[in-house]
Amino acid sequence: MSRTIPRRKEDIGRSPYEMVFRGLKKTDHASMFVMDYNSNALNEAEIKEVEELTPLIKSKSTTWLNVNGLDNLELMEKLVAAFGIDQNIMADIMNPLIRPKVQEFENGLFVTLKMLQINKENKLSAENLSLLVLDKFIISFQESGGDVFDPVRERIRRHKSKIRTKGADYLSFALLDVVIDNYIYILSLLGERIENLENRMTDTFDKQMPTIITSYKQELNYLRRIIKPTREMILTLAKMETEFIQKSNRVNYKELQDNINEANELADSYREMLYDLLNIYHSSATTRLNDIMKLLTIISVIFIPLTFIVGVYGTNFKYFPEINWRYGYFAMWGLMILVAAFMIWYFKKKDWF
Repeated sequence: MSRTIPRRKEDIGRSPYEMVFRGLKKTDHASMFVMDYNSNALNEAEIKEVEELTPLIKSKSTTWLNVNGLDNLELMEKLVAAFGIDQNIMADIMNPLIRPKVQEFENGLFVTLKMLQINKENKLSAENLSLLVLDKFIISFQESGGDVFDPVRERIRRHKSKIRTKGADYLSFALLDVVIDNYIYILSLLGERIENLENRMTDTFDKQMPTIITSYKQELNYLRRIIKPTREMILTLAKMETEFIQKSNRVNYKELQDNINEANELADSYREMLYDLLNIYHSSATTRLNDIMKLLTIISVIFIPLTFIVGVYGTNFKYFPEINWRYGYFAMWGLMILVAAFMIWYFKKKDWF
């Protein structure tokens, strides 16, 4: 089944800056969770209304607001008003089909990319993730609940962790780092299966191999369609001169660049490996077919003189010198066996089989 979500016909011709949800609804209702922290204190809570964020906006602590669900237009409009978010930025956030990108606006930095996960059915799933990096505030937007950010949450909960003393730009780096590390982890799982497939091919000839290789190629091509544009976005982000990323934190964004390059190289390497495996399979299949044809040819060649002998003695002439010979039948069989044995010996001497 294709993972590509088709664009809806009703979205054709619609203004790209119109705030409207353009994807598939993945949650019954939007929800918001907040983590507000500094070096000494941490508060975690689920909030129901945007107005509850007012004291946090005015505080000097770092705040992470996580929004699950993108289809609640009223909620999005309130967030636009509360944080001074450009309407075109929010329109991009509400479009899960958007290509990974980074954009600076008046009050912050907008980053969007795909977040990959292995679900409970051990299948690969992807959803759009958008980050708004503001002054002392970061807002993450997800299509549904469940994400890969539990390691970051645990780091925040540890009192003496580095993340507790850094600002929103460092938190955004930590979130992006987890997403990209997850790319590498998922690629490594797929790579392990591909390498096992390579070992399996050397042991036996399996007719199902092309089907398996094709399924892996589809999985890998899907990953590459996500990783390639994300790499472009990360390279742009690492080069940006923006006030929303402190100079002391720029080295961390350079590390993101190294990580996404590693993911990209892994994807390309496994892609080449799959093509090599497919070529090896076709070569093995051709060699196997040639061996079969050679065996059939040898059998046919052996039976040609035997058929000739039988044909000669099967003719219906009235005068046949050997027809009244008492041992003629046995002599014919002896000659046939002798001819067959000689041909088999000759073929083996020539190393034809």
